[in-house]
Amino acid sequence: MLDVVYGHATDPGKLRKLNEDASAAFIPKSRQEARERGWMFVVADGVGGLNLGEVAAARTVQTIAKGFALAPPGTSPENLLRQLIQRANSAVRDEELKPGRRGKKMASTVVSCALRFDTAYVAHVGDSRCYHVRNGKASRLTQDHTVVNQQQQLGLITEEDAARSEIRHVLTRSLGPEEFVAVQTVVLTLRAEDRLVLCSDGVSNNMSEEDIARCVLQEKHVQHIAEELVARAVDVDGTDNATAQVIFVRSVESVAMYRGRPYRIPGI
Repeated sequence: MLDVVYGHATDPGKLRKLNEDASAAFIPKSRQEARERGWMFVVADGVGGLNLGEVAAARTVQTIAKGFALAPPGTSPENLLRQLIQRANSAVRDEELKPGRRGKKMASTVVSCALRFDTAYVAHVGDSRCYHVRNGKASRLTQDHTVVNQQQQLGLITEEDAARSEIRHVLTRSLGPEEFVAVQTVVLTLRAEDRLVLCSDGVSNNMSEEDIARCVLQEKHVQHIAEELVARAVDVDGTDNATAQVIFVRSVESVAMYRGRPYRIPGI
């Protein structure tokens, strides 16, 4: 069956006293729950340029984690993550309406990953990222929802220009500002020994894909790897909060679907 271990670390950085990142995880308590529901991980990064970014991030991960735990068993993970991120968007907007907060705006990015059987379902909004590490290399599964990435996709600027741009942190979408938000999803077939990294931009802005792969592939417990990944990112710059979840897939359960229900593939 699918067997997963993970580690988590966060750091406010060298300049900020307040940590506006938040994260959560759902860990199944039994083999049956692992098959019916799976694992879920989520990282959110409150937008520091607005008010109460830490509230937005915390509300985001709380909403998604609670919703995942209470969803009907067997629900499609991809559809569920889409729904939960929309629900988190509404929850962030509701926070703005509470007494004493009227007139204050808040927003958050989010990246979430659900694992079930032999598949990873990634959903995100903003510039928090998910990396996949396999065969010694790290590849990014998510696309930043930023102005410079949009310009790069259109061929208006190069990757080097985007990395140096003064507006590289300006988001094109996040949770909070709009009533509805477009959630982007990616589906990946997992293999044993795969690693996944969910992180805020305080990590991704300071660690190349090569750096991430080297760190994640060390023969250490994933908790120590997560701590080292965040510590290295803070050491490089440290002007932003840094958060990472490192997920190690020890084994998978290969399945096929028949009439909407999974069944184990004989001999695999």
